[in-house]
Amino acid sequence: MDDQSVDYGNWVPKRLLIILLAAILILIVISFLTVPFFVQIILWAISGLIFLLFSCMFYLYSQFAKNGSDLQSRLWNLVLDKLSWDGRGKALDIGTGNGPLAIKVAKRYPQAEVMGIDYWGKNWNYSQKICQNNAKIEGVEDRVAFQKASAASLPFEDEEFDAAVSNFVFHEVRDVRNKREVIREALRVVRKGGTFSFQDLFLNHKIYGEINELLEAIHEWGIEEVHSTSTADLIDTVGTSRLLRSRAMLGKIGVIYGRK
Repeated sequence: MDDQSVDYGNWVPKRLLIILLAAILILIVISFLTVPFFVQIILWAISGLIFLLFSCMFYLYSQFAKNGSDLQSRLWNLVLDKLSWDGRGKALDIGTGNGPLAIKVAKRYPQAEVMGIDYWGKNWNYSQKICQNNAKIEGVEDRVAFQKASAASLPFEDEEFDAAVSNFVFHEVRDVRNKREVIREALRVVRKGGTFSFQDLFLNHKIYGEINELLEAIHEWGIEEVHSTSTADLIDTVGTSRLLRSRAMLGKIGVIYGRK
């Protein structure tokens, strides 16, 4: 396997870093043109704020990168570690991106068949072609397939899968305002007795409401067993910095997992 050829991307797109850096440079250049002094002060202040944002994003980029702290891989593993499954049957990865979680499922469970779906919008450097290439490099292309679809309306029958996973996707689904409905749609395609593990901004009450109320709602959908845990608490055990575990970064992310 050629690890250098695998492209799983980064949660912080390089394009965002380039845009922020370009904005800083443009504002600085404009500030040195013939403009009133108070305008210069305003431009420098705006540049400083953008620089703070750039610094934060660059830090996250370096933490997520494989040649950095490889935080992305550790977060994917958290999802799988909470999936109580024997690995027999079919699994679905919702919002697969460049396919890392789907591929990890296939590698962890050699008897499993895995489907990864994604909308692959223009805002992300992900594609179905890259997914297929990554699966081939990782040696699981015969058991992993990828399909374009929206997480808001999965093109599958009720209870079609034995397991379902998703990582930091549900809050990004724009087809549905109520993000709880995205969770409900994901659970619809899991068979009775099947398992699931989803990671997202579940601790952000503005998106999902209070976590206990969310778990209660999931129970009312007919889900037999559902639990939640804070990602920051889980990732703490592997030496992640306090800054990353703060509420502004990983602090609002959690894992919801259980059995239907």
